[in-house]
Amino acid sequence: MIRIFDDLEALSQAAAKMFMDLSNDAIALHGRFSVALSGGNTPHHLYEILAGVPYHDKIDWEDIHVFWSDERCLPADDPRNNSQMARQALLNHVPVPKSHVHPILSDLPVALAAARYEAELGEFFGVQLPVFDLILLGLGENAHTASLFPHSPALDEKEHWVDGVYVAEQSMYRVTMTAPFINQAKEVIFLVSGAQKASALQSVLEGAYHPHEYPAQLIRPNGAHPIWLVDKAAAHKLVEEIVEPA
Repeated sequence: MIRIFDDLEALSQAAAKMFMDLSNDAIALHGRFSVALSGGNTPHHLYEILAGVPYHDKIDWEDIHVFWSDERCLPADDPRNNSQMARQALLNHVPVPKSHVHPILSDLPVALAAARYEAELGEFFGVQLPVFDLILLGLGENAHTASLFPHSPALDEKEHWVDGVYVAEQSMYRVTMTAPFINQAKEVIFLVSGAQKASALQSVLEGAYHPHEYPAQLIRPNGAHPIWLVDKAAAHKLVEEIVEPA
């Protein structure tokens, strides 16, 4: 499903409503809501909305467990660290218990950080095939998502849930959930904003299937299409017939 919004504000408000509804449903069904957050600029405003009225008081934050789909291997207090951004925008303002926040240990060597996070996921879910209630993702200008970058060996990973990657153009190590793991989630929502994302979005949604060029094409939760929430600027290259106005 692809929904088009006028701007980032409208997109973020819709995402906040979906977050609330999905969390309430999951908590009512099995007593907790597991979510993997995304880094980047686009979700930042969503986190600010969730931290404020009315969502601060309408979401059962005490029953939410927070993870991350990927992380840069930087000190935990670095502003480019995904968990640091989420803490400042959201988690410092809502009553999620500290024991329910599960950051990637980004100050460890990348292979060890990935192995530790995979072990933590296994301990949390306690099953062979863990299933998140929601995974939030973004889309890069090169069509990457999480830290699944074009031509990365991580794109071919089939066994591990979490992998360490080196992004040469950034001279940076990163830790990421793998595509098969992400695809086990009940819901995957992409948040895409800005004209600079238009070419990547068009390639992922309308281009030929070349996941090594356009890694976001790998994301098919339970074999179905994820939910795409995009603004008009990002969507302006899409064929009108395939989109559903919000």
